[in-house]
Amino acid sequence: MPTDTNHPDTINPESMAAFNPEKMGKSTIFQSERILVGLNAFEPGQAHQLHTHEGMDKVYHVLKGQGLFILEDREIEMEAGLMLVAPEGVPHGIRNHSSDRLIVLAMLAPAP
Repeated sequence: MPTDTNHPDTINPESMAAFNPEKMGKSTIFQSERILVGLNAFEPGQAHQLHTHEGMDKVYHVLKGQGLFILEDREIEMEAGLMLVAPEGVPHGIRNHSSDRLIVLAMLAPAP
């Protein structure tokens, strides 16, 4: 895993997606004390349950597929190219309600 002292070459995030038939797949692209950049990979029907992060903000950017994102009490349809911000303390989650795979870039700052 790269650290803040290494500067990785260009990255193709989709190629780093780790799918798991049992649960949402997670992989880390980059992590430092200031930021974590990772991927969430969902098979059809998989979900990341509603949760919050104290002391950090989270940005989701859909790279491939579509899903239903929950932000507080709202359900938001997301698709490739769209971004959503979950500020500190705001409950959020994701459900792949489609029949295709879903790949989401997730950035957390500061890093957990």
